[in-house]
Amino acid sequence: MRFLTAGESHGPQLTAIIEGLPSELELDLSEINKELKRRQGGYGRGRRMKIESDHVQILSGVRHGKTTGAPIVLVVENRDWAHWQDIMSVEPPDQPSEVKKKVTKPRPGHADLNGGIKYNHRDMRNVLERSSARETAIRVAIGAVAKQFLKMFGIDIAGRVTEIGGVKDETPLPASLEEIKQVTEASPVRCLDQEAGRRMMEAIDQAKKNGDSLGGIVEVVAQGAPIGLGSHVHYDRKLDGKIAGAVMSINAFKGVEFGLGFEMAHRPGSEVHDEILWTRDQGYTRRTNRLGGFEGGMTNGMPIVVRGVMKPIPTLYKPLQSVDINTKEPFSASIERSDNCAVPAASVVCEAVVAWELADSVSEKFGGDCMTDMLANFKAYQKRAKAF
Repeated sequence: MRFLTAGESHGPQLTAIIEGLPSELELDLSEINKELKRRQGGYGRGRRMKIESDHVQILSGVRHGKTTGAPIVLVVENRDWAHWQDIMSVEPPDQPSEVKKKVTKPRPGHADLNGGIKYNHRDMRNVLERSSARETAIRVAIGAVAKQFLKMFGIDIAGRVTEIGGVKDETPLPASLEEIKQVTEASPVRCLDQEAGRRMMEAIDQAKKNGDSLGGIVEVVAQGAPIGLGSHVHYDRKLDGKIAGAVMSINAFKGVEFGLGFEMAHRPGSEVHDEILWTRDQGYTRRTNRLGGFEGGMTNGMPIVVRGVMKPIPTLYKPLQSVDINTKEPFSASIERSDNCAVPAASVVCEAVVAWELADSVSEKFGGDCMTDMLANFKAYQKRAKAF
């Protein structure tokens, strides 16, 4: 499977084309919109979330609630477009001097300067509009489709925040994903521990008073993935590598780990690897899950546990210094958005990108043009794996 997205932060809409989903998959539009609403929530979000109320439209590839096997087009409109039509117009202005909101002052921590140099844009709005985290809205919609596909194979996904601004939630993961979902959905910062959540919100408030921003760590758990998704035979087929790349592709993410992750550097092998067990009812399992559900680039049947590190949002109300590309004079960077912490929202985006990579791997492993064939292949594989 594959997808493409298009659209700018202040353009008319965000668009995705998904190719490769089998026919006969029931798609619930309300579930996609529910995921979009989750992304817009979270403590520390700014005014843009009050302007937008994201809803998806499906323009092709679905008829009477089921996929047809044809490419699926998803659209999420930008309601703020009404105020940006002249600024983001496709048609050229009558005079170059009429270009509005031209950006010649790159913001530290953003794609502005690098993208401007790469694509030779003297107006860096051409860069920041596409590099904006607004694009994650359509990726959440894509991930919501992937989640519905994965449920057909008994795979479920949940996410949470484990740290914001140095405040940690060290609550052990519950065995039930439903428990994770219920607790985190009730938390403004999507964490499991209520006291830790309170201190996270205090840290966000203090950072806002200081004109600063905060980053953090999010964790995504996927249960139900069968043994053998991914492959050991080539570097680009290792599923943990694909998931790591997907997580790192989220705006502002700077690190990723599975299971114990970087903690493994401090432990001996006896405290890292997961002993193998076998029972007649369950088949092969592991005594622990320190490797986060992966061995040799493949799933081992244990829950997938992946964490991503999000840096603080680089646009600050106490601006950092930069240089005007025209005058080469120093200046204090401008402000394009008002979030001072988007970690809770980023946990939803992280769920979405993990869901897509899992869905793509399931499609590759149990390939078929319709759900009937795919599920038959899946059941046959389950039977063989259990008897191995």
